[in-house]
Amino acid sequence: MPGPSTPRPSPGERGVVAVVPAKDEEQRLGATLAALSLVPQVTAVVVVDDGSTDTTAQAARVAGAEVRVHPHNRGKAAALQTGADAAAARHPGAPLLFVDADLEASAASLGVLCDPVLAGEADMTIAVLPPQERAGGGFGFVVRLARDGIRELTGWEAVQPLSGMRCLSRRAFDGATPLAPGWGVEVGLTVDVLRSRGRVLEVPCSLRHRVTGRDWRAQLHRARQYRDVRRALRRRGARLRRRAPGSSSAR
Repeated sequence: MPGPSTPRPSPGERGVVAVVPAKDEEQRLGATLAALSLVPQVTAVVVVDDGSTDTTAQAARVAGAEVRVHPHNRGKAAALQTGADAAAARHPGAPLLFVDADLEASAASLGVLCDPVLAGEADMTIAVLPPQERAGGGFGFVVRLARDGIRELTGWEAVQPLSGMRCLSRRAFDGATPLAPGWGVEVGLTVDVLRSRGRVLEVPCSLRHRVTGRDWRAQLHRARQYRDVRRALRRRGARLRRRAPGSSSAR
């Protein structure tokens, strides 16, 4: 892990801009931003407060991040687009690193996603997380839907199709806009980058984040996620054929 004294790229050098969408993350965001400060490839950080009701924006400013605020919740895709627009204004052409706000100390591991993009070896990298501790666990049906749809549309087999931590070149991002709305943004990005003949690489990354449990709020989240992923795939032409029995796998 790089230490605080590790040289950091200047705005004129090759580095990435981290974009952190956040809603009601005041308790975890500070630790995540502190960990990002240890990633030498990160030139700047933009936090997008997507309609929080707590002090998320204040926590981001205290940590030294550039902050954009949505007065009302607009969803993850809109937050990523706002962050990408801010990055383009201050650091034209810089690759983007998308970071979930709840990674805390593990965000210091994100440099492995940046290196292949900065070296021109990949147009987009996607973090493959280790097994997470689960509060009751998930059902995996959204993951199966995403994996099946990506395979149908592109022929590519994703290990973790819903992973939100990814780095991509500015050209790859711009070519994948407009983004799929809501929770369909990751699946849409993967399909669109692959269809434009971009090189996508999944990279093991030692990240830890809050996982969804089984209470009613968790079930509502999964329902919304399923809806958005299915919509993103349908709009890209997927017929979402059923897999053979016994061939499913979970995240």
